[in-house]
Amino acid sequence: MKPETAFTGPELCRLSAADAVALLKKGDVKPSELLEASLTRIEQVEAGINAVVTVCAERARESLADLDARARRNGGKPGWLGGLPIAIKDLNDVAGVRTTYGTKGFADHVPETSDPLVERLEDNGGIIVGKTNTPEFGAGGNTFNDVFGMTRNPWDTRKNAGGSSGGAAVSLAAGEVWLSHGSDLAGSLRTPAAYCGIVGLRTSPGRAGGGSVKAAFQNAGVQGPMARDILDTALFLDAMAGYDPRQPLTIDAPAEPFQKAVREADARVRIAWAPTLGGFAPVEAEIEQVMRAALEKAERNGARVEEACPDLPELEPTYVTLRALTWEAGPGRQPPHIQRHFKATLAENIEVGRNLTVDQVVDAERNRTALYHNCRRFLESHDVLATAVVGLEPQAVEKEYPTEVAGEKMRTYVDWLKFSFLATATTLPALSMPCGFTESGMPVGIQLIGPPRGEARLLAVARAIEDATGLAAITPIDPR
Repeated sequence: MKPETAFTGPELCRLSAADAVALLKKGDVKPSELLEASLTRIEQVEAGINAVVTVCAERARESLADLDARARRNGGKPGWLGGLPIAIKDLNDVAGVRTTYGTKGFADHVPETSDPLVERLEDNGGIIVGKTNTPEFGAGGNTFNDVFGMTRNPWDTRKNAGGSSGGAAVSLAAGEVWLSHGSDLAGSLRTPAAYCGIVGLRTSPGRAGGGSVKAAFQNAGVQGPMARDILDTALFLDAMAGYDPRQPLTIDAPAEPFQKAVREADARVRIAWAPTLGGFAPVEAEIEQVMRAALEKAERNGARVEEACPDLPELEPTYVTLRALTWEAGPGRQPPHIQRHFKATLAENIEVGRNLTVDQVVDAERNRTALYHNCRRFLESHDVLATAVVGLEPQAVEKEYPTEVAGEKMRTYVDWLKFSFLATATTLPALSMPCGFTESGMPVGIQLIGPPRGEARLLAVARAIEDATGLAAITPIDPR
């Protein structure tokens, strides 16, 4: 049961993104009204949560004047977002806005050009109101850094918000924005979504922008939408989707919008349920109970739920190798005067990448191929694979990572994020969505992993579960 909450922000901030955009397109609400509501809410709550760490109010107001010109470039269409204020994670460049990547070496960095995905979102009518907090270069399941400090969970500000898209998740849960951009390597969209009671979608590579500028063919880290419910997530994904020759992994937007799949969702879905991924990772009993209760509601509403899991040989070493390559190719290639600021866990990640052998890399590529085909075949008879996002509820914000889950010791700081490995290694789309609460009143998320390039089906199943649980609108809330 949802704990008692309050929301004392501007009434416009209560709206779903889809409802806000509909009002914008009818002319019943002006983009400037939504922007000022967003800025008001940021001012109200930021001191207690530290989510939107760089606000670009004047740039946002200036962007309002460009909306008509952008619409003309789109054939007279206002774009999917139509003037809706959004936030961008502080790992992606926004022209003229301080962008730190969460590290002291870039504390005063102001890029001259925007990331291609940022340009696409602005061309689709998004108004960027600010940058959200992230751990250093996105390394970590708890959002803090030496530039801006710690981001706090609005459901209990003594606890962490997850990471690395922690600021994005909190900005949504607290009602600062209607949509917030995130990215994901080891659950960086999914963990914060689970911990903050919102939705985070890890997309197929190329579905929502591309990889890093200087390692554009890497596909372990992806970008994606974060929102308060499934329809809003689909709306944001529609605004992100499309081919861009500057990003070689990007793919064309689908013929039909993702929102259509959500609006036409059928309750009769086929869900494979593997709470521990066949014993791959531990889950606290309470977390498993909350997830199971949500799936039982979906069953009563017409879903078919079957306990089943594909074979996952060599998943852990495969993922760990791919992850290490990502760190070495990105922050590991920064100059020494930048790297000297890196926290210990980031430096350790990079060192693992530097010490990889050719055999490890080749084995990882071959093993991920086998894992992909195991999952592909498995998902021919199931719409999604449902499992945990993380195995425990949020810990104290001062604690970098948990050292034990369900009585099992964590050997490294990434061990507690093992539920994120499968989707990343196999390039399958996956999302975290709210499914209930712990006795202490903290949100619990459930992870759904979909078929290859199957975001539309994944979102439709998520909508069926959302309808069954009645958890479509558990935020925004006042920080507690």
